[in-house]
Amino acid sequence: MLLVRQVDRCLGLTRRLADCFGDQRNPIFVEHSVQELLAQRIYCQALGYEDLNDHQQLRDDPLLATACGKEDPLGTERLFHPGSALAGPSTLNRLELSNNKKSRCHKLPHDPQKIQALLLEMGARCVPKQAREIVIDLDAMAHRLHGSQEGRRFNAYYDHYIYLPLYAFVGNIPLWAQLRIAAHGEGDGVVAALQQIVAALRRRCKNARIIFRADSGFCKDELMSWCESQAQVYYCVGMARNVALLRQTQQALMEARAQHCLTGASVRVFTQFEYETTNKGWSRSRRVIAKAEVTAQGDNPRYIVTNLPANGFKGDRDKTRFSPQRLYEEFYCGRGEMENVLKQQVLDLQADRLSTHHLSSNQLRLWLATFAYLLLERMRALGLRGTQLANATVGSVRLKLLKIAAQVKVSVRRVYVQLASAYPLQEIFALCHRRLMALPLWSG
Repeated sequence: MLLVRQVDRCLGLTRRLADCFGDQRNPIFVEHSVQELLAQRIYCQALGYEDLNDHQQLRDDPLLATACGKEDPLGTERLFHPGSALAGPSTLNRLELSNNKKSRCHKLPHDPQKIQALLLEMGARCVPKQAREIVIDLDAMAHRLHGSQEGRRFNAYYDHYIYLPLYAFVGNIPLWAQLRIAAHGEGDGVVAALQQIVAALRRRCKNARIIFRADSGFCKDELMSWCESQAQVYYCVGMARNVALLRQTQQALMEARAQHCLTGASVRVFTQFEYETTNKGWSRSRRVIAKAEVTAQGDNPRYIVTNLPANGFKGDRDKTRFSPQRLYEEFYCGRGEMENVLKQQVLDLQADRLSTHHLSSNQLRLWLATFAYLLLERMRALGLRGTQLANATVGSVRLKLLKIAAQVKVSVRRVYVQLASAYPLQEIFALCHRRLMALPLWSG
């Protein structure tokens, strides 16, 4: 808990996030500031307590109260609920419901544009200023719904009612988390999102080359044309197969079949060609890379479209990095790592727990889960680099570094935390603590 709090103090996350909320409560009756409420919610999300009902017991935790900035961690001086220093589930629920007109909770409204801009700014700050090339991974992940949530849509592919949020990451760093209904495809609203993402990265790294990478759901002429119209912005996107593409790949497929017949092993043959849709869906012809693969199960052709130069960029030492085979196997397939990051969002942080009725409240929940992931990712990147947990999932970091036995004693002036002497990762914990304490605090 204290490590999570220290990362927050260095980033200024909850302080800045509190500025995105209004506070229309009567100050006479206010016992929990907006920042304290947000810290309580996000810290507990990072520690694996994603349900508001969990706070019925967590509100009595003196260590959590200390991390959230409470001067009275035992809550003995409270007027209304003595003995509980923190907010209960109903208070936190009112925070999430404030933006809904049909709800009676209107005292803590938030500005969605400010929150999204804050996530984008904080994510961009984590990208090294000296970066010469930035790869943005976009993906849409279906979050299944188990109620009558606002805006839910049935999707035949998933055979369920879902939301279809849009995520953007640079490596492990989250930049965008936009909740969308599933009435449209994966590429809906992506250009507007990319415009803001690229602008934020340009402010951070002025001369960096930006490459957008995504699967075939984002293969839209509008998106590719926008990238082509921007300086130093490129794309590498998957394509769904069709008859025209298969016709262009027949020669490569024949070669792969012949080699497969001789060896019996899976064979890949790569080729490239210029392609333009016949129904005038594209505004121009583009470079397409085809993977003609033949396995024991049969043909498996795959396609990507890109405007990355085949001979590399001027000044690059490696001129073959964007050749057909390397572009597909080394660069495009690297986007699969983003799916591992999204799994951490869903499996470790329960970002798909979108169980309130209102769309705006579920969007806020998605943002809070993303901010919790950002805290753990920064702890891993800044405090655990070079250790055995440097590449661990946030769930493993939480289990091995945060969910450890400790004895908490509260005196008049201090809160003592005594860790178990049998804890096997004491050296890593101490190293992470020293590194985080050495970081400058956010001053605003």
